[in-house]
Amino acid sequence: MVRSVRFAAPKLLQTRLQLWRSRFIFSLVALCFLALGGKALYLQTMSAPFLQAQGAQRYEKTIELQANRGRIVDRHGVVLASSLPARSVWAYPDRVDLSDPRLMDVARLLGIKPLELQSRLTAEDKNFVFLKRQVDLDTAERIKALRIKGIGQDGEYKRDYPQGEIAAHLVGFTDIGHKGQEGLELAFQSTLAGRVGSRRVMRDGTGQIIGGIDHVREPRDGRDLGLTIDTRIQSRTFEALKEAVKVNRAQAGAAVVLDAKTGEVLALANWPSYNPNDRGGLSGGQLRNRAITDLYEPGSTLKVFTAALALESGKYRPSSVIDARAGKLTIGPDTIRDAHRVRELTTLEQVIQKSSNIGTAKIALSLPAEDHWRLLTAAGFGQASKTGFPGAAAGRMRPYKKWKPIEHATISYGHGISVSLLQMARAYTIFAGNGELLPARIFKTDDEERGRPMQVSLRSRDDAALRGVPVIKPETAAAMRKMLEMAAGPKGTAPMAQVPGYRVGGKTGTSTKLENGRYVKKYVASFVGMAPMSDPRVIVAVMIDEPSTGKYYGGQIAGPVFSRIAGDALQTLSVEPDAPYETRISPMIAMRKESM
Repeated sequence: MVRSVRFAAPKLLQTRLQLWRSRFIFSLVALCFLALGGKALYLQTMSAPFLQAQGAQRYEKTIELQANRGRIVDRHGVVLASSLPARSVWAYPDRVDLSDPRLMDVARLLGIKPLELQSRLTAEDKNFVFLKRQVDLDTAERIKALRIKGIGQDGEYKRDYPQGEIAAHLVGFTDIGHKGQEGLELAFQSTLAGRVGSRRVMRDGTGQIIGGIDHVREPRDGRDLGLTIDTRIQSRTFEALKEAVKVNRAQAGAAVVLDAKTGEVLALANWPSYNPNDRGGLSGGQLRNRAITDLYEPGSTLKVFTAALALESGKYRPSSVIDARAGKLTIGPDTIRDAHRVRELTTLEQVIQKSSNIGTAKIALSLPAEDHWRLLTAAGFGQASKTGFPGAAAGRMRPYKKWKPIEHATISYGHGISVSLLQMARAYTIFAGNGELLPARIFKTDDEERGRPMQVSLRSRDDAALRGVPVIKPETAAAMRKMLEMAAGPKGTAPMAQVPGYRVGGKTGTSTKLENGRYVKKYVASFVGMAPMSDPRVIVAVMIDEPSTGKYYGGQIAGPVFSRIAGDALQTLSVEPDAPYETRISPMIAMRKESM
């Protein structure tokens, strides 16, 4: 017979819990759940805006979508300025481990000192900081490969200037934010820049972008600028000018090359210059576009306008005799002298050929001051050149009603008036053609640029600006070309301006500088000329400021520079020679030998 076995049970399980204790525990648990529910409700209602803002601040970011800045190109499409892909390297300082040894590699790759990197990462009140902008892609990829928490990258563009210092004063440069600071980059900022876009993105805990939320605004790329500059001529002009300034130990220099048929600027060079890709230690002197912004007294290069006025008046012919044998001319308390005394009677042509101050002053004083002023005004003096380039100087020319006789006389040979080099080059277009003043153009027009993308056109601004303005008669212009050729010939003041194989013409200029109201023994040597004289194709103007080798006349200093620049330009443009070719030592080489 089977008997049932009774198992023992623990006394603790047999003990009954008091009713009030069970109710207390239940109430406590219920209160905890109620508190959690209340907190959840509070976070999802009352604190929702604050929490969402904090989350967005940490994981959402509105980033700029850079518009591709427009290029600047020469007449043949050679790039003078363009934007290249780059990266900006940034950091969330509160997420970067400052003890990470890889930070040393970051500092080395970015080219900054470790202490500088550390100071950026420990700066107060900064939850985001750029470590470096416009980092090249190769360096950026090497930093990315380090995989450092809190350090990230964004794509952007870096402005690049392939021609460097050669075209720096024309093109200018931008700042780190792609805003133009000098030159055409500044003058056409709105055209080149386009419109920046924006996009909201989501980042993960390491700061990497994990997805886009939406596009706020699409970027719009900038437009291109097409220039009339010929990079080949620009480069050779720059090198010739640079060498001339150094050989003559001058303070500075400038040169302009115009197309005599259209007024287009084929080259515009300055020295000293700078490299827009590396702008450390820039000075004001390096930034000045002297060909456009600097003013100087043109000296004898202005005498041709007095001669042209004489022919236009009908009172003179090229063969008219002017007596300048005295070597001086007294006007009231003042006396005018010739640098080289003329020993015999001279014709109007010879006054220009020999560059006689006395002869030029006598011609001017025999003509109304108003007519003289009107001719100079019609030639563009006293007015800023409308090229679209920033800072173009207007020059200084007093109203004719205020001219005293001595002032009328000195203005006739280029003293008491100030001009820019570009103004002088442009004014000589009157003599290169049929007596019309052509605009000095830097931009290609719509008709010439048809089929090329989005070029800025001068025609759209002022159609009349592209047409020549009649100033003198065609027969007067032809007579003046003959005089200019005589002045640059063997018996003139600038035989060193000759170009083998080509007939050239031009006029020298030598002027002293005005300081504190007085003329001092500091000189500006200049030459403005054209070639070939059978059918002028180029106009070249050269100015050398304060040569200090003992020579300072325009024929000695600026004439050889004209020879080299004009010869290179004519060969580059494949202009057919119009004179027998004679082998001779280059003026620039001769000057170099003399300076040794």
